[in-house]
Amino acid sequence: MPTVAGSIDLVVHVATDHRGRRTVREIVAVPGRVEGHVVALEPVFVQRSGRLVRTEGFPPHADRYEAAGIDVRRLLDVPEESAA
Repeated sequence: MPTVAGSIDLVVHVATDHRGRRTVREIVAVPGRVEGHVVALEPVFVQRSGRLVRTEGFPPHADRYEAAGIDVRRLLDVPEESAA
């Protein structure tokens, strides 16, 4: 399990709504911690009142995104000093 937790950065949970449409329910970060047989998750976006809203969670391994030319802090509108 630690290998899986260390190789996945984000998980997107999708569900089918009452009309049969798929909607994103939440996006969680996988920081890589495993406690017993439970992989730790940190919410980045959650659905509230039918809308996906940002939480304080932050994807791990920002360096991986930066190497691909993606500025995660800017995309998530997180001040530099607040990011994990």
